Amino acid sequence: MRRIAKLACSVVVPLALALSPAANAIELDQKAVIFKLPDQIQWKESPRTPGVRQAVLQGDPDKPGLYVVLTKWLPGNMSRPHFHPNDRFITVVKGTWWIGSGGTYDPNATVPMPAGSFVTHFAKGVHYDGAKDEEAIILIVGEGPATSTPFVPASAMPQPEPPK
Repeated sequence: MRRIAKLACSVVVPLALALSPAANAIELDQKAVIFKLPDQIQWKESPRTPGVRQAVLQGDPDKPGLYVVLTKWLPGNMSRPHFHPNDRFITVVKGTWWIGSGGTYDPNATVPMPAGSFVTHFAKGVHYDGAKDEEAIILIVGEGPATSTPFVPASAMPQPEPPK
């Protein structure tokens, strides 16, 4: 009986170790490729936009240069009309992202972009966007610094005093 138990341990334990994912993990050359698994991506609340979480994957959106950011829109959150100084290239990764254009905010005048859609926000093009009934995750690629300027209609701008 002991011989069977000893034999079982000598076969089963090494076999289990050999078949475990950790034992079969392949080490990649980090000079050739790096990656982040979903549980390693650090989401942070957006300090500028309530209802939005972001994860910077590459670069720094606040500095000049290429950046790649995942943006998660929580349900029921939409931005107000705004524009950016540079083109931005966006892929919808999950859910439906809603986009509208122009300086008048109207969530009913937005167009749904389902997962897999590709959108370009052109520099200085006034738009608004967000999520309605479900969470939407988008991947934004752009050239920093990535600023967002609220759109203010000319009629709302302070008018200079007429000369006397």
